[in-house]
Amino acid sequence: MPSIFRLLSALPLWLLHAIGALLGWVAFCASPTYRRRFLANAARAGYRLRDVRAAVAHAGRMVAEAPRLWLAPEPPPCEVRNAECVQRAWEQGRGIVFLTPHIGCFEMSVQEGARRWSQEHGPFTILYRPARQPWLARVMQTVRNRPGIAAVPTTLQGVRQMLKALRAGRAVGLLPDQVPPQGQGLWSPFFGQPAYTMTLAARLVQQTGAAVILARCERLPRGRGYVLHLQALEQPLAPTLDAAVLQINQAMEQLIRQSPGQYLWGYARYKQPRAEAQQPESGA
Repeated sequence: MPSIFRLLSALPLWLLHAIGALLGWVAFCASPTYRRRFLANAARAGYRLRDVRAAVAHAGRMVAEAPRLWLAPEPPPCEVRNAECVQRAWEQGRGIVFLTPHIGCFEMSVQEGARRWSQEHGPFTILYRPARQPWLARVMQTVRNRPGIAAVPTTLQGVRQMLKALRAGRAVGLLPDQVPPQGQGLWSPFFGQPAYTMTLAARLVQQTGAAVILARCERLPRGRGYVLHLQALEQPLAPTLDAAVLQINQAMEQLIRQSPGQYLWGYARYKQPRAEAQQPESGA
């Protein structure tokens, strides 16, 4: 399997995206469970299939582009818009929590941010959960710890490393619409329905005074690359945990509405959290 990854990484981005679009539609048509979840999640946000049909293909593109993003020696082109909001946070001497939902190429969000700012401000720290398959775990361990990126485990130790990075004025990246394990989140509205939502993002900001930057990495047509859109959170994060988590969910909703055709509507956002022995946030 690793040799297949290396082969795919050599293909041009436009071809990978074309293959991915086909795979996305095959998965949508072949899996009734996935299709029902996709349509139900989109409907909660007020969208019909005709409004977000592009997201079917983009889900496949996310999978197909991964080998090139992970293994190719040169990254695809990526334009950054509103980088000034990041620079202002650095100038204030603050750490930065970058938040992006499962939209567009969130993998590129981290890579481009690290390429642009890590040399001056230190590596970007991201949480990393090892894959179950040994061969994929080895690949992921290599590609996650790229130059300018520090991948830390989803444990108490990893959370401590994120706190340390923020207090040193560095950056961390999170996907706050990812369902955390039991005990590491709380139920908060997301497109009008309660969803189990991580509290880690809010806790990191509240304990370090870090700035919050919202990120959305958009795929361009015909494999021409990406555009990374950045914006500061409009209002300071609320001091109470419940209000802060709701504020982050609302910010994620706004990002998704900017490009609903690239969101992963098929993600099981409203599932029950899984049980897990370790509780990363208990000491955060």
